[in-house]
Amino acid sequence: MEEPRKRARPGRSPAPTGRTSRPRQAEVARLAGVSQATVSLVLGARKQGATISEETRRKVLDAVRSLGYVPDPAASRLAAARNNLLGVFSFTSTFPTDVQHSYYPFLVGVEQEAAARGYDLVLFTGSSTGGAGAAGPHALNRVRLADGCLFLGRHAPAADLLRLVADGFPVVHLGRRDELEGLAWVGADYVSASKEVVSHLAGLGHRRIVLVREDDEAPASTDREHGFLKGLEEAGLPGGPAAVFRSADPEHDLTAERLRGWLDDGVTAFVAEETDTGDAWRALHGAAHFVGIDCPRDASLALLGSPPPDLSDGPTPTGFDIPRPQLGAAAVRMLAALVAGEQATEPLVACAFRPGTTAGAPPTHL
Repeated sequence: MEEPRKRARPGRSPAPTGRTSRPRQAEVARLAGVSQATVSLVLGARKQGATISEETRRKVLDAVRSLGYVPDPAASRLAAARNNLLGVFSFTSTFPTDVQHSYYPFLVGVEQEAAARGYDLVLFTGSSTGGAGAAGPHALNRVRLADGCLFLGRHAPAADLLRLVADGFPVVHLGRRDELEGLAWVGADYVSASKEVVSHLAGLGHRRIVLVREDDEAPASTDREHGFLKGLEEAGLPGGPAAVFRSADPEHDLTAERLRGWLDDGVTAFVAEETDTGDAWRALHGAAHFVGIDCPRDASLALLGSPPPDLSDGPTPTGFDIPRPQLGAAAVRMLAALVAGEQATEPLVACAFRPGTTAGAPPTHL
């Protein structure tokens, strides 16, 4: 008597004939034409800080059905193991535990929120893997000792972070990184805050304003520049490339001669970005001091962030304050949700405008 044929389960195509191994997520990703991190997000039903389009979701699910892919139950059980540890990994060369370090307030918020949620923290620096910025295949493996990990740093190895995401390991980057599909992040609203600073300067009567920034594509810098240019546009002031000075070495390139040239050209206000190096503000502040600018009588200065520790004793710069403790707490909330297998979303955190004492009306003789 002929045996009845086994029927395929509804909604899923039978696995391709002729193979003996279980289809893997990487095969699903190749067939769908997406990253493995995206497959992980779709199958885990978690957005993890990123938006997955319906078309992408459909491609992934079609590939799953075509290959007959099912999650590995052993891997799922392993991923479900918990030890109530959250990792914090810094891409700076020395872990930011000095209270004057710009990252320290982030850690205050991280620690407080982690404690409130019953988590202990494990701090990683990357020093055992060839440096904090190392991007080798094993650079971030140690963070798997924790249930999930927060990452801090202006420049982080994208491939290593996406590898963790693809493996289903809960990851959150502190700072916008939406160019890395599938990577969760929390961030400050630098666009709105920078636009508000420009609006304040325009309201004081300034008509020529220049932004000084480092020459890279760090998302935080890009957001500040976007907000700065948008503020100029809304105020009807000249923008474009002439309004932004980018330099890989601001302290070397922002000379007194260059500053005098801007002043002679009618520029009356200068804005610098804050970074973990503080180079842009230090260069602008130093050049203004060398030229002998009486601020804000001769020209106005503004800072998109807080001054570096070595300049924090001077006049309070006009600008905005970054809500670092709140961002640290938001990152922990998101990471805890990912560890629990829940959807994780956090809104951009607003920055508080700081009036300061370095901005005033432009000189009357102009």
